[in-house]
Amino acid sequence: TEAVSVEAPAKINLRLCVLGRETSGFHALETLFCAISLADRITLREGDRGIQLDVDGNEVLGPPEQNLVVRAAERFYREIGRTAHLQVQLCKRIPAAAGLGGGSSDAAATLRALNILHADIFPPHRLLEMGSELGSDVPFFLCGSSLALAWGRGERLLTLPPLPARPVLIAHPGIAMPTPAAFRRLADSRGKSYRAPASALELEALARWGGVAAVAINDFDPFARAEIPGLATAVVAMQTHGAEIAMLSGSGAAVFGVFGDARARDAAAATVGPLGFSTRAAETLTVMPVPRVDRAAPVG
Repeated sequence: TEAVSVEAPAKINLRLCVLGRETSGFHALETLFCAISLADRITLREGDRGIQLDVDGNEVLGPPEQNLVVRAAERFYREIGRTAHLQVQLCKRIPAAAGLGGGSSDAAATLRALNILHADIFPPHRLLEMGSELGSDVPFFLCGSSLALAWGRGERLLTLPPLPARPVLIAHPGIAMPTPAAFRRLADSRGKSYRAPASALELEALARWGGVAAVAINDFDPFARAEIPGLATAVVAMQTHGAEIAMLSGSGAAVFGVFGDARARDAAAATVGPLGFSTRAAETLTVMPVPRVDRAAPVG
């Protein structure tokens, strides 16, 4: 039986500005996504009637029906008008509710793998449309680029040439930071009359790490630091060890540092780990993972 496996990389937000709240209740964003080598792995093959999800890993993901992998598969089969007969193996390495886009990347990987299993029935833009219904980060993982500037709810993207690969340190405090709660705290602090300040980004600046560092910001950062003890100390430790960019990823609770060399990253990890953080060494990606089709190997 044919199986399709694909790595589902995490992301960091090199810039994340919350522009305002729409009448629908959603918040408009401006963000610079960058994929990193820390990744889950999704393997799909035909199975019994329904969607069977098996998870390998220590992350607590909640009920299967709420998992973005299941929701992505349901959305795909609804689009093609068929009943799902699917077995999914999810090898979970990305911390959940950490601001690293793990669930969204899993959903995107599921859509990509299902499309391969069904003879590429949908063009890329249709997968992008389906992905945008599942979450604000999902379209990035479907756009084909490891670096992209996004607006709105993440569904409008400008793909960018990749930056040179850089070592990255991910530090997670072991505390979940649910995205809806983070948005509520931000909205409450701003009040109803808030208007985002005018700004301009130059594409030339986004083509080099120094230019990206100059515009790196995360609007959630101060709220996460106030909520979770030690985040500020971890960020300062990364900066002390030479991180060119160090801040919160997404709405948290993970923080990251981008370094010029692996030795500096590893030295930062040795300092940050004893502060109570789980650390993971990674690199920024220059290309997105390519799905692998296997007609003989067992799932996993």
